[in-house]
Amino acid sequence: MTQRTLGEWLAYLEQLHPSAIDMGLERSQQVASRMGLGQPAPRVITVTGTNGKGSTCAFVASLLRAQGLSVGVYNSPHLLRYNERVQLNGVEATDAQLCEAFAAVEAGRGETSLTYFEMGTLAAFWLFQQSALDAVVLEVGLGGRLDTVNVVDADIALVTSIGVDHADYLGDTRESVAYEKAGIFRQGKPALCGDLNPPQPLLDKARELACPFFLRGRDFDLGITDQHWQWRGTDVQGQSVELRDLPLLDLPMENAALALQAYLLTGLPWNAEQIVPALQATRVVGRLDRRSFEWNGKRLNLLLDVGHNPHAAEYLARRLAARPPVGKRLAVFGLLADKDLDGVVGELNASVAHWAVAPLDSPRARPVTELEAALQNLGASVTSYASVAAALEGQCAVGTSDDEILLFGSFYCVAEALEWLARRSTEEAANGFAG
Repeated sequence: MTQRTLGEWLAYLEQLHPSAIDMGLERSQQVASRMGLGQPAPRVITVTGTNGKGSTCAFVASLLRAQGLSVGVYNSPHLLRYNERVQLNGVEATDAQLCEAFAAVEAGRGETSLTYFEMGTLAAFWLFQQSALDAVVLEVGLGGRLDTVNVVDADIALVTSIGVDHADYLGDTRESVAYEKAGIFRQGKPALCGDLNPPQPLLDKARELACPFFLRGRDFDLGITDQHWQWRGTDVQGQSVELRDLPLLDLPMENAALALQAYLLTGLPWNAEQIVPALQATRVVGRLDRRSFEWNGKRLNLLLDVGHNPHAAEYLARRLAARPPVGKRLAVFGLLADKDLDGVVGELNASVAHWAVAPLDSPRARPVTELEAALQNLGASVTSYASVAAALEGQCAVGTSDDEILLFGSFYCVAEALEWLARRSTEEAANGFAG
């Protein structure tokens, strides 16, 4: 049989199960048990939350790797390449590695039908296990209790934040969402929450399982000034630990604070001279991601963010208010139809001088007419475009080097912008070579 390419595997995965999302652990547990995938590494840190999962995972992985540990990270979704979902020591898995992992799961699943996400998650676990890593950091895809990532027992379980999103699957209250996310907690194992107002079901689950529970605002916290930020946490003996005068980060410092508390509980060496550079070096594509580029002889500033729900928009608005541009802020925006449009634009409208809206490259995209109407209802200045790339070029045409172009609203939105930037870079290099 001819070996499949990665593209062929992904196409195969998409038609393997009757529905794209089919919540439940039974199928994954059967296959994981058959394949011996119960513990992909000696240390497992699992991260769930409405927002902030990706940057929290990145911070945790950076802190672990700074101690010389070999670390695997599993994230979803991806922006441009499926390979982004699986990292081994900071390097994306290769096509060949992923194909081998998919083949192993395909052989191991027998007659069990698996979704695209289930196949991908189990393939990541298999690859991590084959790589003999010291630790893995796992991002929950949806919820927690019934997410495939939860077939593995977490040694430390992190909840970043709790807001209402994916209501069709998780319920339409913070309490119902918290119940699902608390599903990653394990008996007697540390559980952490970065939300300052955790709903009762989260607290109840931690108590039921006798989890050592570390809560932001009580057991760990941070303070941010114009120039620095401070952190305090609690070690396993209940002693207070502090870091002072930390350099400000581009990524959310709230998520760095959560990651620091998780790292403190691992018992690994606590050395500020290693910890601080590890935090500073952490980057996540598409999350408070600042870029600058040349456009028709002018230098332009771009801020990319995948925030797509009111909770993320409120956080983004706070970060924007703390760092206003010299000139105007121009937005490029698209959203999926199942997201809270009014809630998102309501949080950010005051930060934006002019909006450019566009459809996303997805059958689930919100129509441009709806985006435009929601903004006009807020009295916003808005122009519609046929694509995200066209909207970005429209803002580039009117923007100056003092302005900031904010592109946000969806992974699809940021992915199209990254592709546009890559095309520009290739064209510029070709033109430079030709010249």
